[in-house]
Amino acid sequence: MISSKREKLDPESLLELLRTKKKAVDRVIREHLPETHDVPEIDLLYKMMMDYPSRGGKGLRSALCLLTCQALGGKEESAYLTAAAMEILQNWVLIHDDIEDDSEMRRGDPVLHRRYGIPLTINAGDALHVKMWGILLQNEKILGKQITLAVLREFLWMTRETTEGQHLELSWVRNNRWDLQEEDYFLMCEKKTSWYTCTSPMRLGGIIAGAKEEILSPLFSLGRDLGIAFQIRDDILNLLGNEDKYGKETMGDLWEGKRTLLIIRLLNLVPETEERHKILRIMSQPRGQKQNEDMNFILDSMKKLHVFDYGNSRADELAKSAFSVFDKVFENPSNDSANVALRSLLEFMVNRDW
Repeated sequence: MISSKREKLDPESLLELLRTKKKAVDRVIREHLPETHDVPEIDLLYKMMMDYPSRGGKGLRSALCLLTCQALGGKEESAYLTAAAMEILQNWVLIHDDIEDDSEMRRGDPVLHRRYGIPLTINAGDALHVKMWGILLQNEKILGKQITLAVLREFLWMTRETTEGQHLELSWVRNNRWDLQEEDYFLMCEKKTSWYTCTSPMRLGGIIAGAKEEILSPLFSLGRDLGIAFQIRDDILNLLGNEDKYGKETMGDLWEGKRTLLIIRLLNLVPETEERHKILRIMSQPRGQKQNEDMNFILDSMKKLHVFDYGNSRADELAKSAFSVFDKVFENPSNDSANVALRSLLEFMVNRDW
């Protein structure tokens, strides 16, 4: 785990800060999402659009945007619309992602399509996607045309990268590919996770603060490494975490046949034996054909070969690399308290146990 001797917020203070940021962003979301309609069917659509945004969560991405904006000398209020759009993006992506992965749980409750069916749920995700762009266009009143266009371009770039990463992962499952190496996983994570979890939230905050390119450019490598470290921790928590704290189905990655760093490492360590063939046979099966004992067999194999220790060490290496960049970019922050909070949040993200 990454630790730092630098000044940082204690866990409770950081969580309180996150709650405060999220409360402000949630207020903006509620102001911009429709609530009721006289036509019952459309009223249901509005309720479905508010479902995931109402389920809680930490609001990490919006907080990164707000804190980066502050640390680079911008006003938090000027980033509220963009931060709200980041949360909307997170939610419509998750709605579609849960369908594509045939997931069961999201933030402690059944996923949306288990409640309402796939067609209505896809449409609700589409409606949120459209609303995201509508919120971003309203930035023109606050930020002016030039910065608003820069924000829109960043969202387009982020969305393209994220969907390419999702396509990579889905294609591996569709084509039953198991000849993957660590670099394949890192590329997928860079696109699917890093861009919308770290890179673009921080770049958006910088863009709104008026940061120059010499500040914005290093955020590519900073966000890449942090995002991959974040995803590795998430993969570990998916298998070892407490479901009540984690908010998603534990061992869901095994049930869904995900190509994580952990399963890639396991397959690289297990020789051509019956054990390896059994692992591949289990992981290649559709979800409905897998059994609990299959999941436990793979989990035991990972523990036996210290796969989780390896995953944690790789996450630590990536986080260390990222923070070396962070300390150069934010060497002379415009807002010291925001800088401390931002670094504390990033450490929290790569060290979390939820």
